Amino acid sequence: MGRVFHRKLAGGRWFELDLVEQLGNVGSEVERTIRAHRAGNVQRFESALARALELFDLTTSDPRWHGPRCQEIRRAREEFCRLFFDPDVPEGSAEGLQRYFLGFALAARARHYRRTGPGS
Repeated sequence: MGRVFHRKLAGGRWFELDLVEQLGNVGSEVERTIRAHRAGNVQRFESALARALELFDLTTSDPRWHGPRCQEIRRAREEFCRLFFDPDVPEGSAEGLQRYFLGFALAARARHYRRTGPGS
């Protein structure tokens, strides 16, 4: 599999998170990857890309999301990879992925606040 960046998550903690939390975390790495790519920071880009792909793969390996949910996650991964490896990327694709994942990040943060209170 290669280097494991999210060792604790890969060790089982990832599968304790709900889908919104998982995709919120994926979205954080997607955002870091896009920003590093735009900035031309190759080292940060490659590292963020590897971490994002690892989280995508952990999410699709979660048996709770098999079926249509898993297909959607795989499609998002495909679009994410397309941003960097397809020479014919439609304009606005990066922004579309950022908006898609922002919704999960906001929902995950709201759930966290409801469980633990602000400032935790």
